[in-house]
Amino acid sequence: MILDEFRLDGKVAIVTGGGRGIGATIAEAFAEIGASVVCAARTRSQVEDVADRIRAQGHDAFAVDCDITTSEGVARLISETIARYGKIDALVNNAGAGGLAGGHGPTAAITDEQMISAFRLNFLAAVNVSRVAIPHMKDLPGTIVNISSGYARVANIGSLLYGCAKAALEQATRMMAMEFAPGVRINAIRVGAVQSENMKANLLAVYPGIGEKLAAWTPVGRLGVTRDIALAAIYLASPASAYVTGKILDVEGGMVVERSVMEIIQRSERLQHGSQTAA
Repeated sequence: MILDEFRLDGKVAIVTGGGRGIGATIAEAFAEIGASVVCAARTRSQVEDVADRIRAQGHDAFAVDCDITTSEGVARLISETIARYGKIDALVNNAGAGGLAGGHGPTAAITDEQMISAFRLNFLAAVNVSRVAIPHMKDLPGTIVNISSGYARVANIGSLLYGCAKAALEQATRMMAMEFAPGVRINAIRVGAVQSENMKANLLAVYPGIGEKLAAWTPVGRLGVTRDIALAAIYLASPASAYVTGKILDVEGGMVVERSVMEIIQRSERLQHGSQTAA
């Protein structure tokens, strides 16, 4: 059956940033299609809640609270997964952050500490978890799905660190896919305007009405939801994508025009104040 190619029966999948938002939805979706899911994040209560929801549906889940920006946190995540399941089949590198912590803010005000923190969280953590997990991917091919952002492609005022870190993650996806083929397939999802907790806190709440503007500007006519990303992750982590590696999959409702969210906001504000604007 063709639908069997989209299942993960008997597979063990780690989802970082699995305590809320996109990560939690991916964890629940993977469990629904047969995987034993390891939900990893720094906040114990969040990953336990997600694991409890998965178990309540009759599926297998395990919560690990760890900080994957540290070598100790990465080692703990992998060792606890191996101790429980003996292998790793799939990894979703979803952990990251927007806002000031993730590298958004005026470029002139950037500190050395912020640069290091933004790259460690949005780029280096994914690389480190991947390289420690790959030796434990015994039932080949293993799969890795990195979660990127539209900011890796479009220019945006005030998002230098975040955008550059995600661009680095996309290039790491291509480089590692080449290095570890054919034993491990590595791809990424470039996420558009998806209504995650991060987007709600750092964009929708800050700029009233921007959600409606973005929806109107998107060809499919709506903002994304976390399930949109989970469905794409299922494809990339499952045998259905067996001939795909080193690719970046855009999941953004058709929003292909090379303009950023902030440009839309700034243009709107200039129009409201009667200023002259450029096309």
